[in-house]
This record gives sequence, C-alpha cells and structure tokens, in this order.
Amino acid sequence: MSGPLIALGIIAVVLLAVVFVSSLSVRGILMDPQQYMVAGRSFGPFLLWLLMAGEIYTTFTFLGGAGWAYSHGAPAFYILCYGTVAYIISFFLAPAIWRVAKKHNLLTGADFFATRYGSKALGVIVAIVGFVFLVPYVTLQLSGLEILLHIAGYGSFNAAVAVSVAFIIIAFFVFTTGIRGTAWASVAKDALVLLGVIFAGIVLPIHFFGSPANVITKVLQQQPDYLTLPHASTGLGTTWFVSTVLLTSLGFFMWPQSMQAIYSAKNEDSLRRNAVFLPVYQLMLLLVYFAGFTALLVMPGLKGPAADQSFMLVVQKYFSPFTLGALASAGCLAGLIPASAQILAAASLITKNVMGDWLGIATADRERTLTTRILVLVVAALSLFFWLVAKSSLVGLLLMGYNGVTQFFPGVVLAFAWKRTSAWGVGAGIVVGVAMVAYLSLTGRSVFEGVNSGFAALILNAIVCVVVSLLTPAPESVERGASVAA
Repeated sequence: MSGPLIALGIIAVVLLAVVFVSSLSVRGILMDPQQYMVAGRSFGPFLLWLLMAGEIYTTFTFLGGAGWAYSHGAPAFYILCYGTVAYIISFFLAPAIWRVAKKHNLLTGADFFATRYGSKALGVIVAIVGFVFLVPYVTLQLSGLEILLHIAGYGSFNAAVAVSVAFIIIAFFVFTTGIRGTAWASVAKDALVLLGVIFAGIVLPIHFFGSPANVITKVLQQQPDYLTLPHASTGLGTTWFVSTVLLTSLGFFMWPQSMQAIYSAKNEDSLRRNAVFLPVYQLMLLLVYFAGFTALLVMPGLKGPAADQSFMLVVQKYFSPFTLGALASAGCLAGLIPASAQILAAASLITKNVMGDWLGIATADRERTLTTRILVLVVAALSLFFWLVAKSSLVGLLLMGYNGVTQFFPGVVLAFAWKRTSAWGVGAGIVVGVAMVAYLSLTGRSVFEGVNSGFAALILNAIVCVVVSLLTPAPESVERGASVAA
C-alpha cells in the first residue's frame, strides 16, 4: 500500500471512529435549545475541562505555534503568555457570568448583553459582530486541515476536496449532537493531540539533535538574536508583544463558543477548577515551540504560510507514513472539534438573537432547535466558501478574530463593575472599536507605532463606552446586583 493511502486511511478511520463514538453521547436525550446549545448546564469539572480545552487548543496550537516559532522566534512566545493570563481572569469573571446565565437561562454570549443591559438591540449587535469574527476562526481550522491533508497525501491530490468532505462530516455531527457531542469528542481529540505534541516536541528534537536543550543551543549558535524580542518600535517588538498579550488574554473567553462553554458548567466551582487546571495545557505549547525550532534547523528556508507546515514536512520526509498519518489525525481533530463548537455558536447567535429576539422567528423550543440545526449546515457552508476565497497564515487569522471579539470585554466587565454603564455606551463602544479594527486592518495603518491595532481599538472602545454611558440615561429595572467577587 502506498504512503498516501496509509496516512490518509489512518486519518479517515480516526475521524469516523471519533464521530461515531461521540454521537452515542446524545442517546435518549431530548434536544431542546437548553440541551443542544448548553448541554442543560450539566457539565462537571472534568467534562467542562475537556470541552474548554477542546475549543481553546486548536489547529493553531498544533501548527500555528510551531510555524511562528520557525518564522519569528521570540515573538511567538506571546502565545504561551496570553492563555495563562486569561485563566487568571476567568477564575474571577467566569463564575459571575455563569450566575447571570443560570438565573436567566441564557443560551448565547449575546444573551448576556441583552439581559444585563435590558436591550435586545444590543444583543443583536453583539450577535452579528460575534458571528462575523467567528468566520476567520473557523477558516483557521480549515487552513490547518488543508496543510495536514496535503502533507499526509504527499501532495498527490487536491487537499481542498478532502477538507470539504471532512468538514461536511463534522457539520452533520454537530447537526445531530450539539454541544454534548463536541465535549465527548474532545476526550479523544485531547488525548491524541497530547501524544502528537509529545512526539513533535520531544521525539523530534531527540531524534535529530539528542535533546530539546541541544535544539535551543544550535538555534542560538546559528542565529544569536533569534530568541530575543526586537526593539519596541519594530513590528513584532516588545510594544507589540505586550499589547498583543493583553488583547488576546482579555478576549480569550469573549468568543461566542467560550461563553456557551461557561454556560454549560454545572456550577461555579467547576469553572474555578478549570481556571486552576487549564494552564496544564500550556505545556503543550512549550513542546510545539521545540517542534518549530527543530524544523528550522532540519528544513530551513520556508517562508510565509509555508512555515505553518514546517514540522509536519520534517515528519513527512524522515518518518513512516504510519507515523505521519497518526500525527496528522491528531492535528485534524484539533481543527475539526473546535470548528464544531464554533459553527454551533455562530448558528446559535443567529437563531436566538437575530431571528428570535429581533425578527420574531423560531421562538418556540422545537422551532429554535430545528432552526439552529439547519443554520449549523449553513454556517459550515459559508465558512467553506470564505476559506476557499481568503487564505492567510494561521496566526494572522487568529489575531483577526481576536481583534473583533475582544471588543466585547468592556461591556462584560462593566456589567459587574459600574452600575452606570448603559446599553448605549456598550453598543457605541463596540461599534467604534470594530470600525477602528476594520479601518486599520484594511489600510495597514497603526495608531501607535508597534501597538497591536486591536488593542488600540479596545482602549478607544472603553473610552467611548464610559463617555456615552455618562451622557445617556442610567439603566433602570435591570438586574445588575451580582458582582465578580460574589
């Protein structure tokens, strides 16, 4: 049997097995909106831990981190920093969000804004913005899948076709199982990804250079400044590093799928335990860096998006098709399982907040569940289309999404911290922030030299939110008593 058939056969078997076994998790469960979107708020610490890790550690973790370590060196360390900071924030913020969600039976991230600020219009704005910026995140997973399938097939076939087939399977999987299927599929995904990054970050360095430490030594011998951040005024210097860590850590749990994961918790303690134990996954990122540095030494000269392929190209060239297929199957799950949560979150936003709250369509439970399921397929098709026409590096796609969803952060925090915050203020801040992100992205300009454009937009967002809140009537008869520390 040829190499491509072995590698691709392993990927197909793993994917179908995970989909089949995970589908069994919904047997005997009536799929109303509460069950389909937030699993009836029943996930304890272990399953919630796997669900959140399944959404957080994606194809970006598997390929993008190694690609940036390969291409940029020290600036890639921002990836290791921002998750750790985000978990500290979530220890205090996530339980407060959950209390509101539990009391008011919230289903989407946009529901939080509509409820806390007494404004369905604000919920619609948040839903549309969340939907728009989820698309690049789903596209990131598809770009990663294309890389993995192209390499696993040894470049002998059109990987876009295989990506489309795999994504369609996952779309129908989400159509059937909702968030429960995603959580249970994360069990297999996390186990395989852990084995994959151990191979990439430990076995590869030992195989070629004797130890991970020797890899660092050789990188510094060849490029002494490679693991040092550039000057603050440069594109990826210290100013960019700090502002990007702040931006991404504040936006970490603002993603619509992350808000739904918070809602699915059984109690507040489950969320606090997650904040304590999720940093264990950061060790996986450390191993991914070693994979990128090893690839830099073994296969130098890759440029642009090709750097995202770096360590997988090393595996393709120097290891068996069986090893390549096993590693690629882990990477494919790292793309497909988070994508399942993302398309469910996007479909939920449109069903609940746009069609239901705004247009008055599909407001009964049965209609809402059916509409969400149909929109899962529609969102999957739109994501495929966007992916086929817009290609970018994995890190570029991730930062594009973060620039947008982090604009929700002031509205979430001020909901607990400042009673004077108004729906007009939060809405104006989000609109101004997103408009600034769009302008800076399209023109390639920056407000301050070296500062991440999304972070600059976030500062403006917060200022506008406070000023407009002071100029508009204070909210009345909206339950705002719960605090972050409660």
